[in-house]
Formats: sequence, structure tokens, C-alpha cells
Amino acid sequence: MAVPATKDLQRKHHVSTGQIIAFVFGLIVVVGIFVFAIPKFADYGAVWQAMKTLTPLELWSLIAVMIFNLWTYWIANEAGLIGLGIWQSAVVTQTSTSVANTLPAGGALGIGVTAAMLNSWGFTAGEITLFVGVTGIWNIFAKLGLPVIALALLVISGHVDPTLVTAAIVGVITLVIAVAILVLVFRSESMARRIGDFFGRVLSWFRKLMRKGPAEGVGDKLVKFRRETIILTSRRWFMLTWTTLLSQIALCVVLILSLRHMGVSEAELPAVEIFAVYAFSRLLSAVPITPGGVGVIDIGYIAGLSAFDSAEKAQIVAAVLLFRLLTYGIQIPLGAFTYVIWRRKKSWIRDTPPPGSIAAELEASPA
Repeated sequence: MAVPATKDLQRKHHVSTGQIIAFVFGLIVVVGIFVFAIPKFADYGAVWQAMKTLTPLELWSLIAVMIFNLWTYWIANEAGLIGLGIWQSAVVTQTSTSVANTLPAGGALGIGVTAAMLNSWGFTAGEITLFVGVTGIWNIFAKLGLPVIALALLVISGHVDPTLVTAAIVGVITLVIAVAILVLVFRSESMARRIGDFFGRVLSWFRKLMRKGPAEGVGDKLVKFRRETIILTSRRWFMLTWTTLLSQIALCVVLILSLRHMGVSEAELPAVEIFAVYAFSRLLSAVPITPGGVGVIDIGYIAGLSAFDSAEKAQIVAAVLLFRLLTYGIQIPLGAFTYVIWRRKKSWIRDTPPPGSIAAELEASPA
């Protein structure tokens, strides 16, 4: 995945007409979900009554797991960039997440913000590109792998749902294809170049439909990314893996605790079923219909959980909205705060790569 070159980091991002149209469409989807879809599960009055049952102890316990969940994101990103400190990771993670969750074309803008911040701390364009690409790959594989694990747990516990089985089969096929492509890419440079050239031709075909120029040098870029990824993963593959999995598990814990505090017991909705809904709903976040999946993911959680427990719909809706407030809503003001830290923390600014980084190794790797 490419990020802006150093000389381009100061340029303003241009939001196209198509991106604005997509944002407006997403906004319509969000309004439709919250105004029409969610009330079909439970009246907002009943949802508010359920939320009012939250005790101070329960509230503080949710805040505690929310903070733990945020910390897992920071250490996961710290694992993907050698030389990045934990507080720098917190600042760049929260700021870029806030941008991605609120603005049109937020994902691309979030990458631009990430690149600008890391560059100001001395990281090179090669390190930043590698960081974005590798952490993205680990997250994608985690999202694809979770439904497979969830299905296995459902089978073991005897809570099998035909719909989830079908979705899991699709997930398994997708995961196998993704793993196969990754294995081929890392098998040899020649194979990586052939795969890159193939996807370059496919991408060029789509770009031609949009009256844009062809995608050039995709094969060479994939070969370079392969070499650089080997350098990083030789040092950090284990840390990347366990921190990525921990961040996924921590997020699920926030959902489970939200449900329990809203009065949905283990007998009514077992943790294994909650995890299954969580795993499959996480796949929805890969489809950028709305910024941060707002609305789309919410209705996915509500519909999935209600399918397992139709008697506690108001409590389920209340728990999901509380969960989303703690894991999505909090990101926006927190990102504004960390942006201010980035602008004011002059001691972090560097012109050269920080100690321990792999900039020199990346520069030394064959072009």
C-alpha cells in the first residue's frame, strides 16, 4: 500500500465529487438505519430505560475495558513500526482513526495523516509504507480468521446457526485464497512480480473505466514490498500477531461486558454466540459504506444478537449503542486531543530516523 511521498505530505488532500457523493449516500444510509431500522428492534424509549439501569461501578468497569481496548491498538501499531514509542503510537493511532471515522474518504485521509505524523518524527517513506501495509495485512487476516474460529466454537458448544455456517464457508474460502496469494508472493521474487503485474493489469482496466492512466510498476512495487516485509517480520512477526489478536479480543470483551451490564445474562446469550456475531460483524467494517461503518455495523450487531435472543431486544440495542459509543464515538474527541499533542510536542520532531528503526536496512535492500 502506497503512502504519500515526503515532499507531498504538506499538500492538502483534494476530496473529489465522487467522494462527496459517497459521503452523502453514506449519511443517508446512517439516518435510515437509526431512524427506521433500529426502532424496528426496540423503541428508543425502552433503550434509554435500559441504559438508565447502569450503575456507577458498571460504568467505571466499562471505561476500564475501553481504555484497555485502546491500549491494545497502540501496542499493535507499535509492533508494526520499529522505533515508534507507545505514546507516539497512541497519538498517531487516535488521530488517524478520528479522521477515518468522520470524514469523506476517511480511510485514505487517515493514511495521509499517519504518513504526515510519522514523517515529522523522522520515519522514512519506505518505513511508513511498510507499516501501513503490514499492519493492514495482519488486520485483514484477523478479520477473516475470526469467523472460522467462531464457527468452530459454535460447533463445539452446539450453537450452530445455518446462516452463520454459510457465512463462515464464504469466509473460509476467502481466507484460503488470501493465504494462497500471500504464500505465492513470498515464495519468490519472480512470482511476486507476476502476481503484481496481473493485479496491475486488473487495476489499469478499472482505472481506464474511470478515464485515468494505467497503474504502472505494480509488479516491481510488490517485489520491493516483499523484500521489506521480510525484514520487518523477521523481527516482529510474533509481536504483530499476538498484539493484533489481543486487540480483536479486547474489542469483543467490551461488547460482552456491555451486554452483561444491560442485563443480558450468559444463560440468555452465551459468550460464544456473542463472539460469533462479533466476528461476522467485524467483516462489515471492511466495506467502506459509511465512515467507520457507523450504522451498518450497529445494525449488524443488533440483528445478529437479536437472532440468538429475541426476548431482550431493548437491552441488546442499548448494549450495542453503548458499545459503539465506547469504541467508536470516543475515538472522535480523543483524536482531536491527540492531534493537538502532535502539533505541540516539538521534542518528537526529527529530521533523521529514530534509533533502532530499520530505515538503513530498507535503503540497503535491492530496489
